[in-house]
Amino acid sequence: MDPKFGSSALSALRLHWIRVPLHEPFRISSGEVSIRDSILVELEAKGAGGSNSQTGWGEASPMPGNFYSSETPEATWDFLVDRLAPSFLDRPELDPRRCWDRLAEFPGEPFAKAGIEGAVWDLYAKRNTRPLWAVLGGKDRPLESGAAIGLMATLDHLLDRVGRFLAQGYRRIKIKIAPGRDVELVCGIRRRFGDISLMVDANAAYRLEDWPVFEELDGLGLMMIEQPLARQALGEHAELQRRLRTPVCLDESADSLESIGEIIRLGSARILNIKVQRMGGLSTARQAHDLAEAAGVPCWLG
Repeated sequence: MDPKFGSSALSALRLHWIRVPLHEPFRISSGEVSIRDSILVELEAKGAGGSNSQTGWGEASPMPGNFYSSETPEATWDFLVDRLAPSFLDRPELDPRRCWDRLAEFPGEPFAKAGIEGAVWDLYAKRNTRPLWAVLGGKDRPLESGAAIGLMATLDHLLDRVGRFLAQGYRRIKIKIAPGRDVELVCGIRRRFGDISLMVDANAAYRLEDWPVFEELDGLGLMMIEQPLARQALGEHAELQRRLRTPVCLDESADSLESIGEIIRLGSARILNIKVQRMGGLSTARQAHDLAEAAGVPCWLG
């Protein structure tokens, strides 16, 4: 699928829907996915005098079946094709500092907006012959890479996967957990691999009443416990964080600047996981980072 729109300001805007089968299903506490849908936004523009065509790329790729958010690939695709892409081409804005204001005319649909805005940022950086991280005000520094592992069929399967990732040079491991499949998994990893950098992600599968599980996890030297409770349970997360030494990291709950402000105000987490597309693009994600940094709350992407 490759619809192409014409524009007097842009050479072209193209949308590509790519479906990549996974080697094996990726399972979390609320479901699984076996195919990764990626919707790519391609913007092509010409330089002064109609020469030196350049292309910017963005991505609008929610997981299928409300996996992490209410958006789906099908709904995002339809919104891009039917509304956002035609409207953007009717009144294009290639300055990323103003692009978000243009996209904000449409309520909701953060993944679709992130696709357009990401392509604008990429094109803007290329036209200014600067790397995107520099345009965004970032720093050129090495980052340790981590690997995320879904719920596996058995503990042995999980240990094999952890060992393979460590052998490949990954320095941090995140595993998915669910009620009844939590403390045993972490203890098994600790017995086999010792004091590696390890975190767990519950994807909102627990309740505050599951305190005995959290108390056991708290003694296992984890980097963080990610999204243990329901997305909107910010007060309960604050209570849980007060009881724990281990940092709580919020992911699904950190879906807007407003929610991040409330997380900071309540003390619901000591770490935030910022998803660029779920925030609506790089501009808002950068604002979220700056808001959290000013409050002394570190962020990561993953």
